[in-house]
Amino acid sequence: MLVSDFDYYLPDESIAKHPPKVRGSTRLLVLNRQSGAISDSYYTQLPDLLSPGDLVILNDTRVMRARLFTSLPDGRPRELVVLEKHKSDLNTVMYRGKLHAGDTLTVNGTPDQITIQELLGNGTATVSSNRPLIDIVEEHGQVPLPPYLHRDATPEDIERYQTVWAKQLGSAAAPTASLNMTDGTIAKLQSKGVKIAYLTLHVGLGTFLPIRSDKVEDHHMHSEWFYIPPATIDLIQSTKQAGHRVVAVGTTVTRTLEFWAQSGQTSGEDNIFIYPGFQFQVVDALLTNFHAPKSTVLMLAAAFAGWQHLKPAYEHAIASGYQLLSYGDSMLIC
Repeated sequence: MLVSDFDYYLPDESIAKHPPKVRGSTRLLVLNRQSGAISDSYYTQLPDLLSPGDLVILNDTRVMRARLFTSLPDGRPRELVVLEKHKSDLNTVMYRGKLHAGDTLTVNGTPDQITIQELLGNGTATVSSNRPLIDIVEEHGQVPLPPYLHRDATPEDIERYQTVWAKQLGSAAAPTASLNMTDGTIAKLQSKGVKIAYLTLHVGLGTFLPIRSDKVEDHHMHSEWFYIPPATIDLIQSTKQAGHRVVAVGTTVTRTLEFWAQSGQTSGEDNIFIYPGFQFQVVDALLTNFHAPKSTVLMLAAAFAGWQHLKPAYEHAIASGYQLLSYGDSMLIC
């Protein structure tokens, strides 16, 4: 299976460059994964598309202000992105520019210093710091927007590149499928009898790295730390037993649930790579955003919907003026 098989034409004008003026005021494409039937809706109508007894699962990770601007002793600038939290303390960064083990970087305009410990390859390194790195990040960092936006974060992004329920600090990127979800939509779902549960997966390096192999099967996913609470496990099992649907909000939730189904682990390192041919054991419906061509997350959606259904849905969305990628519109595959 070739990476190039999962390509489509994405015009620049179809990429959402900023969040919608009002969170949740976005469009929602509904795709039937069995027939390929497509219908156009709005995110606010999500409660009408789910049934009492269904279980919606959300990722409660919180995005760090992971982008740091630093300088070497001679003043040369170096940009760092602090990568996701694992079970241990933060100690890994991506960097731009040449660095060596032992280099000491000053966080611009502050007394804080970061020392390069070991270069790991692919522009990553382990580091130490004069005080907890998480504190430095939250006090002096910027929101790590996706590189394709080609802009610095604004005060608006501090709020909007974060879910409304974000709790567990540790992600280097947002679980973007959830950015359109609001407290109001959650309340309407619950009033209809739809259950809500949470898990944690800290979004990390895999979000930034392109697939460098020609064959899909040759790609290896980077590990990300996850935790599924016992209460969420109980709700999944009771929902399944009652014949209702488990609705994953986003690819991060999907990977976490399906890794648990395969491994039996409820916490630890998740490196599952889902692409067409994968057999889903937990997820019955997927609420997601529109993904970049030839990306691992697009392949996951293709595995769930079937590429023969997903590609026409993307072509319909683009022709119909949908906005794609992190700040854009959403898709419900059911």
